[in-house]
Amino acid sequence: MLENIIKDRDFALLMQRNIQDLMLHFFSKNQHFGILCDLEHVSFEPELPQDIKNEFRAMTLFFLAGYTFETAKIENDYVIFEAGFGPDNIGSVVSVPLLSILQIIVEETPVLINLASPFPKEPLFQEQSIDEKGVEHSISSFLSNPENAAFLNKDN
Repeated sequence: MLENIIKDRDFALLMQRNIQDLMLHFFSKNQHFGILCDLEHVSFEPELPQDIKNEFRAMTLFFLAGYTFETAKIENDYVIFEAGFGPDNIGSVVSVPLLSILQIIVEETPVLINLASPFPKEPLFQEQSIDEKGVEHSISSFLSNPENAAFLNKDN
């Protein structure tokens, strides 16, 4: 089930490495790009004025080009860059967790789509019960076929 995959910690780590590797590749090739982010996890230092923050949507696209691209770096599983916002070009350092990047875009084309959910704070109990039900269902299906009884007979 897709939901199990996108909530899997190993899948999230794989996606995070892919995001980081692709961005490092673009940095080395001097290729500008955009990142579509879940704004809930993005931080600004210093904080932006409320009127500017109100302009952002839940999913926000940042373009890393020019000065913003030149200041961009990856550090501790975050992409960090400086950018100016609003009509007065108010400067702020933006920190974006790699896993909150939903897409990486070059020339209006997504080149990476991240389906992984950010790490859950607690283990997902539901995942364990889904796996147990899957095993039970598989065993029931196997046993419901009379031809499979031969596999269970120890005398053969």
